[in-house]
Amino acid sequence: MRVLLIGGGGREHALAWRLSTSPAIRQLLVDSDNAGFPEGAVRVGGDPVEAATRAGVDLVVIGPEAPLAAGLVDRLQAAGVPAFGPTRAAARLESSKAWCKAFLERHHLPTPRAALVDDLAGAARAIHGPCVVKADGLAAGKGVVVADSADEALAAAEVLLAGGGPGARLLIEERLEGPELSVLALCDGERAVPLLACRDHKRRFDGDLGPNTGGMGAICPAAPAALVEEVRARVLQPTVDGMAAEGTPFRGVLYAGLMLTARGPQVLEFNARFGDPECQPLMMMLDEDLLPLLHAAAVGRLPDRALRWRDGAAACVVLAADAYPAAGLPETPVDLDGLPVRPPAGADLALFLAGVRQGAEGGARASGGRVMGATAWGPDLGAARARALQLAREAQLPGLSWRTDIGA
Repeated sequence: MRVLLIGGGGREHALAWRLSTSPAIRQLLVDSDNAGFPEGAVRVGGDPVEAATRAGVDLVVIGPEAPLAAGLVDRLQAAGVPAFGPTRAAARLESSKAWCKAFLERHHLPTPRAALVDDLAGAARAIHGPCVVKADGLAAGKGVVVADSADEALAAAEVLLAGGGPGARLLIEERLEGPELSVLALCDGERAVPLLACRDHKRRFDGDLGPNTGGMGAICPAAPAALVEEVRARVLQPTVDGMAAEGTPFRGVLYAGLMLTARGPQVLEFNARFGDPECQPLMMMLDEDLLPLLHAAAVGRLPDRALRWRDGAAACVVLAADAYPAAGLPETPVDLDGLPVRPPAGADLALFLAGVRQGAEGGARASGGRVMGATAWGPDLGAARARALQLAREAQLPGLSWRTDIGA
């Protein structure tokens, strides 16, 4: 198969690694200059639909949320090109928190109570103490504020409304207590086949302190198989069933961000794609060929069985700019020699590049907020964490820092 991969972050680097090692792949095409993409990957430019049809692509794999929300899958389907990812209508599970909340309520799925507001006066009426303030649209993982007081919530609402521009809306959501968990599933429009449970670490600093980010690290597995099955039965499969019943079948990755409470798992959010950095340890733990699974989801023929996983655990530690999420790393040369940026099939150590690009005149240059993800497998979580942290130290650049307590 000839495959076109859309996106150039750490998630896409991990996907490119697994796709490039598939016995089923003939050629991997990419639309980004990520310096860690496999040597044989072919860079294409211009409109992705035109590039896919011109190259005779058999499957387009879409990594980021923005192209999904913009309807890239719809355009590819109209051109007769199979695509891994949901249509624009189905991607509303992520692209509009207001639409998603209404869907959850229509289908009686477990989720915190929330009020939708579109101005500061409405926010003031809805806020009565500690709560969660969420921007309605896409916000790259940074549109959520967990407020400890009414004053903090109102200040967050003011900032998010101003940053969203005209027509901005917010959800003022009940604040729950409990550990968070991410359970992703491959979906083909009819069935949801769950992946290993992950735990993302959103806060910037050790001890879960500081602002929310796009994710500072992740581990898997983070929950037993029995809990994953409960999430599949109570959340993931009913969501796929509900989307099909509403005429918007969901194909691709359905990501449920959950909180485990006394009344059971509660849906905090859905994403319509692989998480970043959750994708990195998941790709290291998967013990079968990724490409046939993605193609089967795209064409509606996922196998009716559990997926195969390695024993042990995997951890990803994100190296980010010191000022992230407020500011990113200025562009700087980076030496990748000796680092596992192009690991072989079955590797248990990899440095997935998120903000490192191949320079026009050779050499790699690092920039952006999240720059790299040190990812490692181990026979247990402690070993995986230790190896990932050691790789982070080996990959250190001036101006980068990371959390030392991912998975602790």
